[in-house]
Amino acid sequence: QVQLVESGGGLVQAGGSLRLSCAASGAIFDISTVGWYRQAPGKQRELVATMSSGGRTNYADSVKGRFTISRDNGKNMVYLQMNSLKPEDTAVYYCNVRGPFTTSMTYWGKGTLVTVSS
Repeated sequence: QVQLVESGGGLVQAGGSLRLSCAASGAIFDISTVGWYRQAPGKQRELVATMSSGGRTNYADSVKGRFTISRDNGKNMVYLQMNSLKPEDTAVYYCNVRGPFTTSMTYWGKGTLVTVSS
């Protein structure tokens, strides 16, 4: 079974930066799509950024230009560099890994809380 563990969340001032990390276990990480999602209190979980196995990225408009997703296949790690943070970025951030096939499972971490203060 794939297990994902996020880290790097915490309290940061508006305008500051934070780097989230996701450590993945299990097979086929190299050919999986990885991503970050977030859920603010009272809201549904939303996409933040994804990266395909080929390195193609997709970002939510709200974070484009501020956040950068990256991966290290040798270490089975996913990262999210968050710059110019805003209070509205406050949420629990979840790491996501999806296998390469239509029938592949999608795996979620338990999340890490990011709080941006004014």
